[in-house]
Amino acid sequence: MAGRFAPRPTRTTVRGGHVAVPGAGASAGAGTPAGAEAAAGGVPRQAGAGAATGRVRVWAPDGPLDLGLVLGPLRRGPGDPTFRALPDGSVWRACRTPLGPGTLRVCAYGGEVRGEAWGPGAEWLLERLPEWCGAADDPAAFVPRHRLLAVTRHRRPGLRLTRTGLVLESLIPSVLEQKVTTVEAYAAWRTLVRKFGEVAPGPVPVPMYVMPAPRTWALIPSWEWHRAGVEDKRAATVLRAVRVAARLEEAAGMPPEAARARLELVAGIGPWTSAETVQRSHGAADAVTVGDLHLPGIVGFALAGDRYADDAEMLRLLEPYAGQRHRAARLILLSGRVPERRGPRMTRGDIGRF
Repeated sequence: MAGRFAPRPTRTTVRGGHVAVPGAGASAGAGTPAGAEAAAGGVPRQAGAGAATGRVRVWAPDGPLDLGLVLGPLRRGPGDPTFRALPDGSVWRACRTPLGPGTLRVCAYGGEVRGEAWGPGAEWLLERLPEWCGAADDPAAFVPRHRLLAVTRHRRPGLRLTRTGLVLESLIPSVLEQKVTTVEAYAAWRTLVRKFGEVAPGPVPVPMYVMPAPRTWALIPSWEWHRAGVEDKRAATVLRAVRVAARLEEAAGMPPEAARARLELVAGIGPWTSAETVQRSHGAADAVTVGDLHLPGIVGFALAGDRYADDAEMLRLLEPYAGQRHRAARLILLSGRVPERRGPRMTRGDIGRF
């Protein structure tokens, strides 16, 4: 029954990392590499992007895998210029690796995952393809103690936690999401990456961009931050982070708690931002997000019917899932069980008008 009725995406499940990615068999003949390529054949490619064929790696996961759930947390809004999910069942990601810009196309079919990559960072991306698809994660370590979590895990058997091994690309958009609405944060990320990033290598299906290099972030003029809707406080935090980018990227090889401690040495990066970062860069199953405006109430309502729960109450409710608290929170978000709204949404600001 797990796959018989596909859960519909909602605002909350999207926040839980749900991205609609059709199965590779959704179109005729797409269950094979040739069929998947044919399904994408009618999609316009970015002009001047280079050769159509990149380096390829095929990997077989040891269990169910849902690309939309695994890679979904990497998307920062529906217009993210570094992420695309296509009707042919493929997920595209453009990122800046230690070896340079790279574009990765991932498609699952026939119990296997096929990765194709372009650019200087292609080999680096393919080497880490299994970790990107959750190979370093252990879903069996989670033991549900609440019916809602048991049902949600049954309906989402392909949920695994991705580990990108890239710190800065998760840190900067997390900083941009501090204390503002998601709409504002996504717009800022989209504007800055498109204007100051590099064109993604490879035959990408739509215009895609690689996040700017640390030096490029440091050279963005103050008025460009302003036009993107980013006030001085968040901009200054990003600038402090990129000045020590090499040291922060070293945290990818540390345990999640040690990595969070290093990140929080940078002024402006607190527990909320560090947790949001290591959830993606390390696949940290226990890095629960504290200091969030909505998450405590959602967790409290789902597990105890308490829509007014605070961080302390949320942590108490998640205590039985020690070591897997982030996974438990994601399952709650993916369940779609949230309290009804009883007030207006947070007012959207726009400092670019002034």
